[in-house]
Parts: sequence; C-alpha cells; structure tokens
Amino acid sequence: MISQLRTLTRPFWAANAMEVFERLAYYGARVVVPVYIASSQDPNGLHFDNRAKGIILTCWTLIQSVLPMFVGGFADKYGRRATMASSIGLKVAGYVLMATQRSFWGFFLGCQVLAVASAFFKPGQQATLARALDERNSALGWGIFYQVVGLAGWLGPPVAGYLRRLSWSWVFLACAAIVGLNGLVLLTYRDPPPSADETMRTRSTWGVVVHSVRTMLRPRLLAFLVAMSGFFGLYFQLFDSMPNFIEEWIDSRDVIALFGLREGWLAVPTPRGLQVPPELLINVEGTAIVVLMLPVTAMTAKLGRLPALAIGGTVVSMGFLLAGITPMGLCALFGIFVCALGEMIAAPKFWAYLASIAPRGEEALYMGFTGAPAAIGVTSATYAGGFLYDRISDKANLALRYLGEHHLLTPEVLATITRTQAMAELQRATQLDATQATQLLWDTYHPHMFWLVFVGLGLASSVAIVLYARAAQRWEAAKS
Repeated sequence: MISQLRTLTRPFWAANAMEVFERLAYYGARVVVPVYIASSQDPNGLHFDNRAKGIILTCWTLIQSVLPMFVGGFADKYGRRATMASSIGLKVAGYVLMATQRSFWGFFLGCQVLAVASAFFKPGQQATLARALDERNSALGWGIFYQVVGLAGWLGPPVAGYLRRLSWSWVFLACAAIVGLNGLVLLTYRDPPPSADETMRTRSTWGVVVHSVRTMLRPRLLAFLVAMSGFFGLYFQLFDSMPNFIEEWIDSRDVIALFGLREGWLAVPTPRGLQVPPELLINVEGTAIVVLMLPVTAMTAKLGRLPALAIGGTVVSMGFLLAGITPMGLCALFGIFVCALGEMIAAPKFWAYLASIAPRGEEALYMGFTGAPAAIGVTSATYAGGFLYDRISDKANLALRYLGEHHLLTPEVLATITRTQAMAELQRATQLDATQATQLLWDTYHPHMFWLVFVGLGLASSVAIVLYARAAQRWEAAKS
C-alpha cells in the first residue's frame, strides 16, 4: 500500500480535495431536503406533499445524470479546469436560491441550478482521477476516492441537522460557503498537456455531441449502464425516501437507550418522545465508509469488477430490507450499515470499470456516463417513489384515510383537515397517544411494503450484472 500511495500524483489529491467540499455540501443538503419539502411535522418546512417532492427530486436527478454525458465530452475538448470552475459558480447560486425561495417554482429552480452545477463538476473531476490511476494503483485510488466521498457524507448530515434546528436557510447558505472553498483548491490544479491521441480536442462542438451519443449507444456499454440502473435506483432511495420513512415510522428510542443518549443534538423531542433525527441514523452509512472503506478495498482488491458489482448490489438490497421491514430503530440502524457494506463493495468497482474501458483522451466522456444509470434508474425510481410513498407510506395521508374509512369524521370535516393536522386529529378521534396512533397505522396499512418494490429492483439489477458479465466473457473470447 505504501508503494502504491507513492505513485499517486498531485492532480489525484487535488481532485479528492475538491470532492470533499463538493460532497460535504451536497450530502448535507440532500439528506435533509426531503424532510424540508414534504414533512408534515416540521413547522418550518415547505409543507409540499410527496408527489411534489417526487417531481422536484426527479428533475434534479434527471438533469444531474443526463447532462454529464455531454459535458464530459466538452471537458475533454475545452479542459477540465474550465468546466469545474463553471460548476463552482453555479453551485453557489443554486444553494442561495434554495435558501431564499419558499414557493414551489422558486425552490424547484434552485434545485435544478444545483443539478446543472453538479453535472459540470463530475466529469472533469472524475476524469482527473481516471488519468492519474493505472493498473498498479487503480483499486487503492478508487477506494481512497470513495472514502473521501464517505467522509463528506459522514460530516454533511450532522452539520446540516444542527443548522436546520437554527434555521433552514442556514443549511443552504452554509453549503454555498463550503462549495466556494473549491475555488481556492482549483487554483492549484492544471489540466494535463494534450497528447497526440486525444481526438476530442479536434472535434467541433456538434461533433462532440454526436460522438457522445454514438459512444453511449454502443451495445456493450449501453447494456452495462442499463444493468446498473436498478442498483442506483434503489441506492438513492436512501436519500429520497428513507429520511421521511425514519421520521414518520421508525421508533429510535431503542437506539437512544442502547447508547445512553440524552436530549440534545443526537436525541430531539418529538410527539413520540425522544427520537434520533433521520439524518443522523442515515449517517451510519457515511461513518461505516470512513472507518471501513480501505479495509474493504483491501479485501476486495482481487475480486473482479463485475462480480463485485453483483455481490455489492445484493448486499445493498438486503440492507434496505432490514432497514424498512420493522419500525425498530436498531433494525434500521443495522440495515443502513449493511447498505454501506454493499456500497463499499460495489461503487468503487463501478467507476474503476468505466475508467478501465475508456480510450485515452476520452476519460471525461466515459466518466460522464457514470450518470447514465442514475438517469435511467434513479429518475424513474425517484418519480415513481414519490407517488408510491404518497399512496403507501405517507403518515398524514394514512391518518386521513383511517379517519375516513372508519367513519370517525364526516367527509365534510375531513376535507378541511390539512396534512399537518392529520395525526393530531387521529389521536383526538381514537384517544391514542402519538406512539400508539403510529403503531395503529403501521398495523393497519403496512407502510413497509414500499421497500419491497425497491428491494426487488435492486436484486433484478444484480441478476442483470451477472448476465452481463457472462456475455462480456463471451465477447472477450470471440475477440481473442
């Protein structure tokens, strides 16, 4: 490991430093945004419904995933430094809009500006890593990169959780300030000199677009990206739906009792008593990556990239099943930890596989294709998940449904009750406290069924990767 570390160059470390600040801001905002948008319990949230949340997050994911496929080619043509500099300015603008806009379209615009900025950042930054790594240090280099992602994911949610208790606008303004630090790091970065085989620099603007589309539509590459789409569709539910599910259904008093937590930052008062905030339970994922990423990288270094993707996807699926199958906080905690293990096995191998098949001079183009599975899987899953959660698992909606189905209120009175009043009205009508009313809805409507749909999606993706790996072996044998 020491000898491999010595082969890592300054551009590699600069790219990782920029990733820390960019992901610190992103994960800090992303893990609390679903609560900010759709919570019926936070008095300072936006109080949109889960369908509106699904629309905002779907468009965010679509732009952030599709645009890199084209920006990657332009990063190869015009230079990675230029695209990353553009990203920094756009990110600051996006976070400021999110901090100041409370209307649907105002907040929507802020999220989409941020999505465009992320699309400009990733291809150039990841292409820098791809160019800096080779077969000697690829496993270690991508493992370090993913540990950096995990470090940012570990720090971001608790910082955002603390700031949102002061003011929601502080969350997004702090993210803007953090991203601004990347401007200082970028001063230390220089694009590598072009080589004779870098044909992207000689293509016209339209030629870059055409070449990007043709490359993505190559059957072998497209089959791989489609196979991975289910994995990413499932994984992103950790940020899209899990925060809402934890806030509404998970009873984390067992976690508080086990670790002896007292009221404060780690245990906040709610109608159901002291609970661990959702962003902190989810932060188990980032904690696990910070602590275990390099050991897991070492243990899986000789594991083939495609087998690792299939194994990791299966483990992530089992983690989601554990996290959502019961309302027990400890079960959710363990399930999220299992998700992190699967993520550590699979995610670095995904980037390493694309980097390994990228022609020289087209690294940014190929790394831009890392967004394709998100464009296919995450966009579909986020949009469907918003509507599915609204119907199957949204606590306010289920409380209103129970009041209507059991004739506890007349339809006229029921029509006047808002989402924020639904649980209080259910408690009044049934004479139950908040914990008992939550358990009543869980037993009656089984909101955990939401997760079975997405676990099935993740397992289907793992099967698709196995089939792709077998086909890839036949293709290689035919070539030889």
